[in-house]
Amino acid sequence: MRMVKFPHSCIRFETSEGRLVVDPGAFSGSEPLEDPDVILITHVHFDHLDPDAVRDLKARRPDLLIYGPPSLSEFLKDTPFTAVRHGDTIEAAGMTVKVFGEVHAVIHPSIPVIENVGYYFDGIFHPGDSFTVPDLPVHTLLAPTAAPWMKLSEGTDYIDRVAPQRVHPIHEAILSTEGVAVFDRMLDALTAPEYIRLGAGEGVDL
Repeated sequence: MRMVKFPHSCIRFETSEGRLVVDPGAFSGSEPLEDPDVILITHVHFDHLDPDAVRDLKARRPDLLIYGPPSLSEFLKDTPFTAVRHGDTIEAAGMTVKVFGEVHAVIHPSIPVIENVGYYFDGIFHPGDSFTVPDLPVHTLLAPTAAPWMKLSEGTDYIDRVAPQRVHPIHEAILSTEGVAVFDRMLDALTAPEYIRLGAGEGVDL
């Protein structure tokens, strides 16, 4: 299996049976949606979901499989998808994907908390915008770097709680180039696992 990182929180998994893309949002560019077989959405914020692009792709590709929390229906409208919740299992693109978590991290007490599910791919975990800790061993954590709902200490504490062997940071679009460098230096120094930032379009074999 190969994992490819795209801007912000978008990840593509490639297997001999297909391509699965997580969170193709407004910052991810068009490449992730060129030829996926499966799309997984963690939550409905614009940086994780481009609803027009997903609806258009489904119209052109009726065989495309789409999964996400029930609230996705409000944004995809009549476009069919499969709603998933904590505890569900998805079989797609030759992968068994387990669903963990229920809610987005708190942005501010005045802002309602929305649905958020994370996806577990045989030891790899994408939490979306949450601090969900799956009850299965995580060897590779796709860890949020910076967001309106978190600060650096919360990010490091989250990595420590999950206790992965490797971290690939995601959710970096709100940082400048200099900001990314600062966060990487600090997260690398403060967390125990191997910390590797993948550039846009860069992949690793797992």
